[in-house]
Amino acid sequence: MRPFNDATRRNIADLCAAFPRATPSEIAPDLKRAAVAIALTGAEGAGDTALLLTRRAAGLRAHRAQWALPGGRCDAGETQVQAALRELHEELGLDPGPDAVLGLLDDYPTRSGYLITPVVIWAGTGEAMAPNPAEVASVHPVGLATIEHADAFDFATIPESTRRVIRFHFGDRLIHAPTAAMIYQFREVLGGRQTRVADLEQPVFAWK
Repeated sequence: MRPFNDATRRNIADLCAAFPRATPSEIAPDLKRAAVAIALTGAEGAGDTALLLTRRAAGLRAHRAQWALPGGRCDAGETQVQAALRELHEELGLDPGPDAVLGLLDDYPTRSGYLITPVVIWAGTGEAMAPNPAEVASVHPVGLATIEHADAFDFATIPESTRRVIRFHFGDRLIHAPTAAMIYQFREVLGGRQTRVADLEQPVFAWK
């Protein structure tokens, strides 16, 4: 367990700082830029640090009702960090500020034409969280002990691709890439491992 306290914050910041990000241009220089927040809170009743996972609203035009990290497309002139903080505020009502950013993980290229930057953010206790119903159907704190469990992730094959499809087992649900891939890399960073995820495949339903 990683208790939600300053020692955990410092430890995760150090692990992120030690992680050598892949250069974005080496992956996909022409994709549209987007960012998501790996927002860390103390929302779990047991005291474990948790990341915030959302279920997208059913009325959204794209990827409706899918599991996601808070985030979206970068506005013109906006950095990925600025976009992640803005989206965290717009979707969940949280406003931790730039000093809460602990680090960035590798950009993940999606089949739908985006290059997503995961931004690790110490988002606070979550007490002031106010999900926007137009964008978020539900919010689910996921304890870091859950993603670090040995069987939290598995890999499958599909006939449409030679790449492995990653799946995150969240209770009785299966969550796929890009969300699963970014959470998986964060799990690896927590373990001090330099694991790349850009080659992990999405299921066909997420290709558009």
